[in-house]
Amino acid sequence: MDIGMLWFDGEGAKDVAPRVQAAARYYRDKYGRMPNVCFVHPSMMSDPKTTRVDGVDLRLSSSILRGHLWLGVDEGSS
Repeated sequence: MDIGMLWFDGEGAKDVAPRVQAAARYYRDKYGRMPNVCFVHPSMMSDPKTTRVDGVDLRLSSSILRGHLWLGVDEGSS
């Protein structure tokens, strides 16, 4: 993914799944396409076994700020 949408969610106590779902809905409404990848800071993952939320692959990256999600479309993903 080269281009994406950075989403800030100040809900630090929430699980990552509803945060990704809300950001993905916004992305779909804004860009007319569902994202298929989301980069998150490792500290945001309460369950490290969670790798996918509603068709969006979760990828850990320490370069993403805590409380932020970077969503987009990875053309190489299936």
